[in-house]
Amino acid sequence: MAKQRILLIDDEPSIRFAVSDYLGARGYDVTVAETVRTGLEAFLAAPPDAVVLDYMLPDGTALDLLPRLHEAAQAVPIIVLTAHGSIDLAVRCVKEGAQNFLTKPVEMPALVVILQRLLVHKRNERKLLVGSVSRERSRIDPFVGVTPVIRAFAEHARRVVDADTPVLVQGETGTGKNVLARWLHENGPRRDEAFVDVNCAGLSPEFLQAELFGYEPGAFTGATTRKLGLLEVGHHGTVLLDEVGDIDLTVQPKLLKVIEERRFRRLGSVRDIDVDIRLISATNADLSRLVESRRFRSDLLFRLDVVRLMCPPLRERRDDVPILARQMLERLGAERGEERVGLTPAAERVLTEYPWPGNLRELRNVLERAVLLSRRLELDAPDLGLERRDTGEAPNYVGDADLTLEQVERLHIERVLATVDGSVIRAAQKLQVPRSSLYQKLKKYGIAVSKS
Repeated sequence: MAKQRILLIDDEPSIRFAVSDYLGARGYDVTVAETVRTGLEAFLAAPPDAVVLDYMLPDGTALDLLPRLHEAAQAVPIIVLTAHGSIDLAVRCVKEGAQNFLTKPVEMPALVVILQRLLVHKRNERKLLVGSVSRERSRIDPFVGVTPVIRAFAEHARRVVDADTPVLVQGETGTGKNVLARWLHENGPRRDEAFVDVNCAGLSPEFLQAELFGYEPGAFTGATTRKLGLLEVGHHGTVLLDEVGDIDLTVQPKLLKVIEERRFRRLGSVRDIDVDIRLISATNADLSRLVESRRFRSDLLFRLDVVRLMCPPLRERRDDVPILARQMLERLGAERGEERVGLTPAAERVLTEYPWPGNLRELRNVLERAVLLSRRLELDAPDLGLERRDTGEAPNYVGDADLTLEQVERLHIERVLATVDGSVIRAAQKLQVPRSSLYQKLKKYGIAVSKS
């Protein structure tokens, strides 16, 4: 993991040497500049994690530079140093974007403490920006079970958790690829940084580029303000490219540059931005076949497929299904604030024998529906409704007469998705509705799609 970068702007050689030497000895990567002009150039060339800025410079003051730094990157914390401090000057600097104000001579330990606090605060803000869920919910164990298949899978994943190389997570829809990616982040060296989840499925090339790389004002019609790209938001953390096989060929070369050079440009910008991320890709597609059909670049696949983890389907670990079901029921009860629901031996037997084409996602949907409709503290085999699913016949809603119209609609959408391996495109065709309408229904009912 790259060192945190500090930009020191001061025209006094003794100060530059003392501060850069002290910070460098404590693990920071320090870049120095001597003027307003060279400081701004250094900042724009490679935005740092924090700035230490002298108030009086040969070609201006901190008040001249602060607005321009703040405009370029609002999230970068700035500490202003001055030999002649006053309350009025400190207030003016803070109004222009400085986070702290110190008088010279600088007490080095105090400077380090302030830097650490500002960087931690910046890290927490970045986590909020990506909308990270609570730690308790994100720390789902992807290796629940006792079968040799899941034990071998767990051992493979633990061998690479501390590595910083790209990881390609493959597996069928619903096997837990997204959960595994989050586990790799939460248990790796970047656990205290942001985890950014980018779902590439169904996104136009233009929209995906805007999401990944961000843009400058005027980059295209409607771009009135600067937008940070998700790669920039994930700096020092982990970026998951979910459904990576859906990335358009026009975007793939730019992604390849990020992996090879660890830098990119916002749309409409001429300056490169350095980025330090761990990249995890996830897909249920066969990327080798996509390469053969010229829909995926072979050089990009080589870069993504440094370490490959293959999530096993439930049909290969049937003895784990009752264990997973009990854990999911416990979570469902906790989420609803209700008592824990159990399973009869007959229900466990049915769960074990069912082939689970939708894997973990289908298992959760079946259990959630059964809990909602049965209202019992112990689910029996008929409550699961798997007999109707396993026949391959059209859905039979006899016995669901107590459902509302919305509940029936949600249930039917879930059943159709399970029959088409979670593909929204195929589900929309089967339901004979526009894909956009189906996406609206999925959002309305909180049905997860294209997540692994």
